[in-house]
Amino acid sequence: MNEAPVLLRAEGVGKRFGGFVALRDIDIEMRAGERLGLIGPNGSGKSTFVNCLSGNFAAYEGRVVMGGHPLEGLKPHRRVRHGLARTFQLPQPFGSLPVLENVRVPLLFSGEPGNATTRALECLEQVDLAGKADRLPRELTQVELRRLELARAIAAHPRLLIADEAMAGLSHAEVDQMLALLFRLNAGGMAVLMIEHIMRAVTEFSERLVVFVAGRKIAEGTPREVLALRDVEDAYLGRQ
Repeated sequence: MNEAPVLLRAEGVGKRFGGFVALRDIDIEMRAGERLGLIGPNGSGKSTFVNCLSGNFAAYEGRVVMGGHPLEGLKPHRRVRHGLARTFQLPQPFGSLPVLENVRVPLLFSGEPGNATTRALECLEQVDLAGKADRLPRELTQVELRRLELARAIAAHPRLLIADEAMAGLSHAEVDQMLALLFRLNAGGMAVLMIEHIMRAVTEFSERLVVFVAGRKIAEGTPREVLALRDVEDAYLGRQ
């Protein structure tokens, strides 16, 4: 059982788009250094929840507290300064900038401009891209673009990394590479919230799983416990 202090607390988080309720009364806690998986069918509210946590959706119901600091009203770059960073499902690097410069850019907004180049190179080393620091993003493979996305996310030393479908479209071997990378980051003390459709990846990585269906949290526990629940099976087989 993880006895580390609570790092992130989401309380009663909800989100509406007009009359459509995308999220309803979500409560989640993450502890420092924890590996948490968030799963659910398409349209279950996973990305909406992540956008609330990261500040991409500024207005939402409930509250999010990171390391004891309420995040309501803070823009994404201010949340990064509190230790929360994320990747995006579709990498969108600056196409005209070399790989190294792509990692330096978030550092210039994070309060570390003085050592941005050194830190950017460290991040590229962590994701096995240091040898391609001078390449343009269009010269990278799909898995290398995913690694670049991770390097940009970890540049500001986050305490919590949200990995939003970081393995989508990758081969079996490439998924294993990304898993090894995320395990290494976690071993260094970084908590990781993984949102992923590749079930073998999320169950292998996660200490706990949370399941969303239709904007509600329907289950939480160890992967073995959660995947044995009838409600979870029904959700993935379309019986809900």
